[in-house]
Amino acid sequence: MKPAIEIDNLSKLYRLGTQHHAFQQTLRETIAHFFTAPLRKLRKFASGSAPNGPPSRPGPKTIWALKDVSFDVQPGEVIGIVGRNGAGKSTLLKILSGVTEPTSGRAVIRGRVGSLLEVGTGFHPELTGRENVYLNGAILGMTRQEIASKFDEIVAFAEIEEFLDTPVKRYSSGMFVRLAFAVAAHLEPEILIVDEVLAVGDTEFQKKCLGKMSGVARSGRTVLFVSHNMAVVQNLCERAVLLSHGRVQMAGDTAEVLATYLQSGRSGSDKRASLSAYRDVDCTPVFRAISLVDDEGQTTDRVFVGKGLTIHIDYDSPMLLDLPTVGIFIENMNGERLIHLQSLSQHGPVRQLPQQGRITCHIPSLPLAPGQYHLSFSCSTTYSRGRVDYLHRALSVTVEVADYYGTGQLPKGQFLLRADWQFPQAAEPIRIAPDRS
Repeated sequence: MKPAIEIDNLSKLYRLGTQHHAFQQTLRETIAHFFTAPLRKLRKFASGSAPNGPPSRPGPKTIWALKDVSFDVQPGEVIGIVGRNGAGKSTLLKILSGVTEPTSGRAVIRGRVGSLLEVGTGFHPELTGRENVYLNGAILGMTRQEIASKFDEIVAFAEIEEFLDTPVKRYSSGMFVRLAFAVAAHLEPEILIVDEVLAVGDTEFQKKCLGKMSGVARSGRTVLFVSHNMAVVQNLCERAVLLSHGRVQMAGDTAEVLATYLQSGRSGSDKRASLSAYRDVDCTPVFRAISLVDDEGQTTDRVFVGKGLTIHIDYDSPMLLDLPTVGIFIENMNGERLIHLQSLSQHGPVRQLPQQGRITCHIPSLPLAPGQYHLSFSCSTTYSRGRVDYLHRALSVTVEVADYYGTGQLPKGQFLLRADWQFPQAAEPIRIAPDRS
């Protein structure tokens, strides 16, 4: 059986910078440019430069958004495309959807494609919601009868009944994306391409999208799904492709690819020479180096939600530390202190520390919701009557989304807490994504 999608050495080159200034001129500037052109050419000739010579300013810079990308997608496969911002994910999907042409290479699509790349892509702003449903169906190659058979289901999913005959240019972004996703998912194309649809919309809409995507995955259709939500990718996708700087870094089992994706962010998490920039004034330099280590023993600045994190604090003190207390403060991006780890209360008193050494704090399961957090560090002693050393926001850690509860649901709240639930015997749990165990 031939692949549903066959990608062979696909590359896309973009030019950076602004377009030629002539396209941005007003009518007055255009007329003035026309009449002064001969004078400018004369001045160039007099100065010894050829009128039609090469431009003195450097040419436009270029960047390869994709470079020699190759992989196949078999019919019925659900493939996740992951990577950091700028890795080339959206460019790849735009080429596969026919929005843009590749610079080189080829992509063979065998089947009818439905795509949801950005809010309202393919929608005509002057047409009503009803008209855009039929327009998108026609673009997918469906007959009017096929579209009509799904029309009521699409409208019910999008929840825009009262605005159905209103031009979509008057829709809010939430209404736009609800209708766009409903059309792409319900018109049953053979290949569905989705780019970060779950990044828009409220919580209830995201739940509906998850349920629908799970249904699409079970229906045997081919799906390419781009998302920064690792929990959704993990539960929906059998395989994944990791893009990095426009190239395929890895392709294979989803769990292995996601582990590699997390490891690729391991950089800049070992602070040594720069700690003085975070130190409060009037402090005695004690902290020498701080590093974050994951469950695999690798230095990192990223960790999946619920996974373990070890903090190594290397110190070098000019004096013996009597009855020291070490504190670690974790704050969110708004500066709110969420966690205070304190050696005195969690470990107990320490009589004395040598002048040099390493202090280790291990968090077995980080309970924070996905996001970025800052870490501050303090050291005090009984006899100092205050802090000896303090580093304000010396490290940052990014908590990545994962299937923390094992249900395929997005984690909610600021802190995550495992709990056992009991329901009557007739109430059976339902997984959002198929169980592949």
